[in-house]
Amino acid sequence: MKKLIPLAVASALLLTGCGSGNYAATQLPAEPAPTQASTAPSTTTPCSKEGELASYAPNENTPAPGGVMPAGSYMEKIKDRGRLIAGVSADSLHLGSRNPLTGQIEGFDIDMINMVADAIFGPPAPGQAHKVELRVISSPQRIPSLQNNTVDIVARNMTINCARWQQIAFSAEYYRSGQKTLVQRDSPAKKTEDLDGQTVCAPAGSTSLDNLKKKNPAVKPITADSDTGCLVLFQQGKAQAISGDDTVLAGDAAQDPYAKILPERFSDEPYGLGINKKNVDFVRFVNAALAQMKTPGPSGISAWMASYNKWLGPDLGPLKAPPKAIYGRVPVKQ
Repeated sequence: MKKLIPLAVASALLLTGCGSGNYAATQLPAEPAPTQASTAPSTTTPCSKEGELASYAPNENTPAPGGVMPAGSYMEKIKDRGRLIAGVSADSLHLGSRNPLTGQIEGFDIDMINMVADAIFGPPAPGQAHKVELRVISSPQRIPSLQNNTVDIVARNMTINCARWQQIAFSAEYYRSGQKTLVQRDSPAKKTEDLDGQTVCAPAGSTSLDNLKKKNPAVKPITADSDTGCLVLFQQGKAQAISGDDTVLAGDAAQDPYAKILPERFSDEPYGLGINKKNVDFVRFVNAALAQMKTPGPSGISAWMASYNKWLGPDLGPLKAPPKAIYGRVPVKQ
C-alpha cells in the first residue's frame, strides 16, 4: 500500500487563511445563485471547434496603463472601486496557490490577473501590492461567479469552448494545456485505457470529467470541487488516479513523491480569462493588455514568457512562444 503524506490535507486547511495583497482573499459560498445571464443570447459569431477561440479584438484607442478609462466603461467602474476583483484557485500549485511562508496566493494565473490590474491602475510602486482582491472559488463556481457579478474576472485554468461561450465571454487564449492522468508510482498503467474499473478523480464542473468519460467509459469517475480535493482522495486511497490538465497534475506530482504522470496527452485545453458576457468593453481591454504581456521587451523576453518560465517551465519544459491570439468575434446587437 502506498505511503500517504499529509501535504495536500495541510494545503486544504490553508485555503481560507491569510490575505493576498492589500485585500483579504475571500472564500466564496459553495453555490453562487444563478442569474438570468445564463440564458442570455450568445454572440453572433458561429461557434465551432475552429471558431471557439475567437475573442473580441482590442480597441485601437486602449488607454495606457493607469490612464483615464473611457467614461461609462466597465474599466472605469473597476478603477472607481479601487481594485480588481478576481476569482482564482488557491490550491493549484504553480497556477494559483497560497504560499505557506508568505500567505500570498501566487502562480501563473495570478500573474495574468496582476497584468489586468496594472493595465487599469498602473504598475504598483516598489513595495506596494497590485490593486487586486483575490476571491477563492472552486471549479463549479467559475461561471456562476461571473454571471452574478461576484467577481470581475476569473483566472482559474478555465478551458475556452463553445458551450461556455453561451454563458460567459473569454479573453484571447493565454495558455494551451492538455489532459493527462496521474497514477501511483508503482501502477503498471501506461495510458488511461489501462485503468478499467479503477476510481479516477476529476474536478467537478470541468472539461476534464467529460474528457475522461469519453476516453475510458470503463473507469469509475468521482469528483471534487478543488484540485487539492482530488489529491487528498488519491493520497487516501479513495481514488487510484487523477485525470486533469497537465499544469495541475504537474503541481500534484510535485507534492506527492509516490505519484507519476502518464505520458499520454489526450486533449487540448486552451485557457482563457473568463468575463461576464455583457462586458465586451472589458474583454477588449483585457485582450489589449494580454497582447502587450505577450510582446517581447528590451531583453527579448516577454512578461508572459518570464511568468511561464518561473511557474510552469521547470515541470512542463521550455516554450518558444505564447499561444497566438485569435480575434473576430462580433457582439450581439441589443
